[in-house]
Amino acid sequence: MFDKIFEFEEQLAGFAGAKYAVATDCCTHALELCFRLDKTTKTTFTPYTYLSIPMLMHKLNIDYSYNDEQWLGEYRFGLTRIWDSARRLERDMYNGDLQCLSFGFDKPLSIGRGGAILCNDKYDYNKLKRMSYDGRDLTISPWQKQKVFEVGYHYKPTIEEAEKGLELLKNFNGMCQSKEYPDLREISIQQ
Repeated sequence: MFDKIFEFEEQLAGFAGAKYAVATDCCTHALELCFRLDKTTKTTFTPYTYLSIPMLMHKLNIDYSYNDEQWLGEYRFGLTRIWDSARRLERDMYNGDLQCLSFGFDKPLSIGRGGAILCNDKYDYNKLKRMSYDGRDLTISPWQKQKVFEVGYHYKPTIEEAEKGLELLKNFNGMCQSKEYPDLREISIQQ
């Protein structure tokens, strides 16, 4: 049932130079899973990013501050091993940490929506995979046979998105993009 998703993850990981890729429904959810995995409580990041990032910090109750980083393609969340690589997908780009990709309509691999997490650790892969599939162990089928679940999130991609990703990867050479983002220090988020 998930064969196309697994195939897309395998091809994506191979292209980027990682051992594993966990496909998700969007980059922001990929980031959320990484922050949850690492139990992040504090970070710093560029104020020149998408609005969902500070919203995510509020959602997860992560103490954050902005730095002055200007970036191209990706940036790292300070005090963590987590990268927002939403605007970068290049051959052998994997850096050994948790790198989160976006497949939105204006991203390098433009599927229309979706994301992924690149990683090299089997434990991280298994944990992130379960988290993205509602806590499910995908080796147990049907899922109703599973009796113990860890807390999970409904952040999996669709089979159709994986199929489109496989098709796009066939002729994809890689890309690193820049984008003008407003300075998020000038906005206020109300609870």
